[in-house]
Formats: sequence, C-alpha cells, structure tokens
Amino acid sequence: MDARDVSRALTRIAHEILERNKGASDLLLLGIPSRGVPLARRIAAKIAAVEGVDVPVGSLDVTMYRDDLRMRPARPLMATDIPTDGIDGKVVVLVDDVLFSGRTIRAALDAMNDLGRPRAVRLAVLVDRGHRELPIRADFVGKNLPTSLVEKVAVRLAEVDDADAVTISGGPGTPAATHGAAR
Repeated sequence: MDARDVSRALTRIAHEILERNKGASDLLLLGIPSRGVPLARRIAAKIAAVEGVDVPVGSLDVTMYRDDLRMRPARPLMATDIPTDGIDGKVVVLVDDVLFSGRTIRAALDAMNDLGRPRAVRLAVLVDRGHRELPIRADFVGKNLPTSLVEKVAVRLAEVDDADAVTISGGPGTPAATHGAAR
C-alpha cells in the first residue's frame, strides 16, 4: 500500500465506524502504541470532517498485559492516555496497525478492564494479515493481506517513519523488513 491507499483505507474505516455507530455520539478511539495512535488520530480527523464533531482520541499501552513478556526482550512502556470522560458507557474503537495473532488485542481488552466498562468495544486495523491464535476479529479493516508465517508486514506512517506505506517482505529467499513495525 502506498500513501494514497493508506488514506483511502482510513477514510473507509471512518465511514464504516460512523455507519455502525449511527453517528459520532459516545465514540472514543484508543490507539495501541506505537502506530495505532497516529492511525486513531487520522480516523478521528476524518470523522470530524464528515460529522463536524471532535471524537476523543487516547492511547492504550498494553505492554504489561501481554502474555509473552518473558519470551521477548524488554520494551519500554508507552503512554496510556485516556480522555477525561473515561471509557464508561462509551463505544470504544481500538485502533492498531496490524492484526496478526490477536494477542495484542487480548492484552488491550485486559487493560481496558482496569480502566472501566465501555458500552461496546470495536476493533479497527489498517491491515489484517490472518494467522489468528485467539478468537479475535476486526470490525473495520483497511486491507486484508494474506501472508505466510515467514513473511513480515511493515507499516510505515509519516508521523513515525516520515512516509506512509505498507510492505510485505521476508518470503522465501528475501530478507525481512528492517524498518517500521514489522509483524
């Protein structure tokens, strides 16, 4: 995906969120760091352009809720920033860049339990690459990219990487991606 493809996908996700929610009332977007946060902000801006309503955006770090902490190298904690109204009674849309095994989303659901009780939780992802290990499904998907387990999906965003792109690498005989969030 190039920058235009990413923009179109986020526009479509914003419209689908509005349709499903019947407008922007009681919506809250929570991005999962690092690339889910700028994606959530972009979706909120697109919703504001359509509805004329500012949708609150926050971030939800799931690091301490992951079930693979002992198997991976230590990683720094990212910010959790919940809007002042909290999540109680809201329709929370979790936003992430790539949906793969489903374990990050499971961790996000656990983290939200410590913050309150939303009315509903939805999931928006830029890329769904399959290979789920848990029964988790995205409600809003920018692009389905069927991949093999040896391939890596790298999402690059202008806010983090100075450019927007989604690439697949690491297939048989090719090196894996070395930049962006490769999963």
